[in-house]
Amino acid sequence: MSILIILTFIFAALEALALWKGWRNLEFIAKPAVMVCLFIWLYGTAGLQGTPFWFGVGILFSLAGDIALLYIDRFFTLGLIAFLLAHIAYLIGFNSPPPENPGIWAFAMAILLGLSAARLLRRLITGVRLTNARLVTPVILYSTVITLMLLSALLTLSNPDWAAMPALLVSLGAFLFYLSDIVLAWNQFVVPIKNGRILNIGLYHLGQIAIVVGVAMQFGD
Repeated sequence: MSILIILTFIFAALEALALWKGWRNLEFIAKPAVMVCLFIWLYGTAGLQGTPFWFGVGILFSLAGDIALLYIDRFFTLGLIAFLLAHIAYLIGFNSPPPENPGIWAFAMAILLGLSAARLLRRLITGVRLTNARLVTPVILYSTVITLMLLSALLTLSNPDWAAMPALLVSLGAFLFYLSDIVLAWNQFVVPIKNGRILNIGLYHLGQIAIVVGVAMQFGD
């Protein structure tokens, strides 16, 4: 099944190239292909029973969001909903079963992430109000869920049920996914970022790959 991971990286690179060159036809193939390869690889290595089921669901919702955001100006809200559902699925997966006695690490990370997210969200919401005020509530909800998803991934580092390397990979992946959404939102609502779409997609794909590989390592045979 390792060939699928190689294909995943190839399609991710082709997607970045398509964005750089403005090759829309290649983008329509490469972007969805990344998540399709990851889904098949997860199914082949860890199956879709128990905890991996939720990550499989998250991949499928991510795929739907990827397709919607191919038309970002027309279907941004639809893409936002799809990725919201993907993050909820990942959130459930990271908490299946819920960690017992998370302790001071959980408290410290919750405070740190909460304060950082609040600062980012305050600046972001100002931009959302100026561009599309109807999205204020959905953006707040989305930001809350993705922050909780990142926190849940980071807490695997102190969860004795998770092995060290898988926990490190899913934590890194969730952080990269989080950063990719910040880049996307900043580019869309606050101020354009040079090569923002390429940066957004690069972080997103690396994040998804790290999450899925970590989950497969943790729950695979």
